[in-house]
Formats: sequence, C-alpha cells, structure tokens
Amino acid sequence: MAKRGVIIVAGGSGRRMQSSLPKQFMILGGEPVVARTINTFSEALPGADIVVVLPEEHIALWKNLAARFDVAAHRVVAGGKERYDSVKAGIEALPAEVEYIAVHDGVRALVSKRLILRAILEVEKHDAVIPVVDVVDSIRRIVGDASVIVPRSELRAVQTPQVFRAEVLRHAYTLPYDAGFTDDASVVEAAGGSITLIEGERQNIKLTTPEDMAWAENLLQ
Repeated sequence: MAKRGVIIVAGGSGRRMQSSLPKQFMILGGEPVVARTINTFSEALPGADIVVVLPEEHIALWKNLAARFDVAAHRVVAGGKERYDSVKAGIEALPAEVEYIAVHDGVRALVSKRLILRAILEVEKHDAVIPVVDVVDSIRRIVGDASVIVPRSELRAVQTPQVFRAEVLRHAYTLPYDAGFTDDASVVEAAGGSITLIEGERQNIKLTTPEDMAWAENLLQ
C-alpha cells in the first residue's frame, strides 16, 4: 500500500472567535478542534504519518492540552510567517517514502472520512485533487465605484483536504514564496501541475466565528 502523509495546518488565533484561546484548541463535541481533525484522518488513513504544524508559541500549550485527551499519534512542527512556510515545514517533516500528501486546515474539524478517502483514491490518477462546492450566494465584483454580477456557475468555493502526489507537492514548494499563493493548489499550479476538482461537503467549513462553533455543536449532537 502506498505510504500516505497528512499535514494539518493549525495556525489560527481566537480573534474572530472572540476567544483568548486559539480556535484550534477550543472544545468541540468534548475534544479540542484540532484533536477531532487529527483523529478523523487517523481513522480514515490508518498508518498515515500525521504532522501538525503550529505557531512555535502554541506548541507547549498544545502538548499540555493533548495529554488530557485521546489523540491519535502525530508529530508537531513549528510553522512560519505565511501559510506557505508552514506547509513547507510540514512537507520537510514527512518521511521521504511518502507517496501521497494531504494538506488540511486544522479547523475544518467536520471533514468526513468519506471525503478524505475519495480524495486519496482520486489522486492516484491525478497530480492534485481538491474538493470544491458550488457558490450559492449571488456574487458581485467591485469595479471602481460600481459593481458587476459574477455568474455563479463559473465559481466554486475551495476546501481542504487538498491531496497531491508527493513528488508534485515537493517540487512545487521549491518555488519562492509569492503573495498570489492562496492555497496549496495554487502553488502546484504555478509549478506546472494540473488540478482536478471533486465534490466537497457543505459541512466541511472552517470554524471561524462563535456562530460556526454553535452550528458545529448542534450538528454533532
């Protein structure tokens, strides 16, 4: 079986969550948000090498917190200034024999094992696979003092996990950082890789606000 690696990027703060505790450490369904994310990936991909990337100043806090809960095996590395730097640190922490790498936002704690497995199966046929969902709101683009409607049929909202052939992702992250990199797929695309879209999940949201946490708690119950 191909060796899989998982990079969970958990560099958020509690500012928009209106909390002094970083949002990835807040309790959801009886366990820290990032613990739920780690455990879901461990269950979906038994034997995968899981790396959690945290701000250096949060590592001691997480180790103390994780010791109080049942959290699947993982290693922790320090991230960098930009998300690009954090993902690069995660890539470098994975063993060389890893053939496929999934990169996931730590606060997308409602991701399903089904979506993880679908992405992993698809990447065996492609360079890179990313889940997306249809945009349901009307979207307008600001042009000077006016605005124009943007056809929703041309738009998709991007989620994680984004899953890549390891050699494709490693090569992409030899590029110098560019402010235009919005996610890992954009880095791979800049390096000449092709992107394949799969259907994501509405519940797979980034937990960002108190309303998100309340909605997630209700869903889990």
